[in-house]
Amino acid sequence: MSAATQGAPALLNAVAARLKPVLQRLPMQPPSLVLAKAMNHWLLPRLPVDARQALSHRAVEVCIIDLGLKLRLQLGERGFALAPARAPVVLRIAAAAPDYWRLLRGQDDADRLFFERALVMEGDTEMGLMLKNTLDAIGPLWV
Repeated sequence: MSAATQGAPALLNAVAARLKPVLQRLPMQPPSLVLAKAMNHWLLPRLPVDARQALSHRAVEVCIIDLGLKLRLQLGERGFALAPARAPVVLRIAAAAPDYWRLLRGQDDADRLFFERALVMEGDTEMGLMLKNTLDAIGPLWV
């Protein structure tokens, strides 16, 4: 593991502490759009058809606890996009930025983070389990 990889979570913690008060006051649409674009680039091409169908037109909220961000997404015909404001959230996933970073890089397991309570899933448990199993099968999204 490189020094840059090891330092990323510590850097994220330092940035999060300074940015959280500001980010909590801003609209969530811009960071949600950034997440949607990233998922369209790294996840969507690798997402199996059955998973696409299960996720389609269902709002998911991704909370980055240490940054105070609540990003709402939905998978539609053209990929991931902002979830409509009135769409009920069927699955909420919450963790700190360093935990998401480790998941993206394949350095940590979602089950471990879940049992350590570093990763929280609320809502449709069947959908959450399907999503977790799909992401496990795909492997790291950021190498």
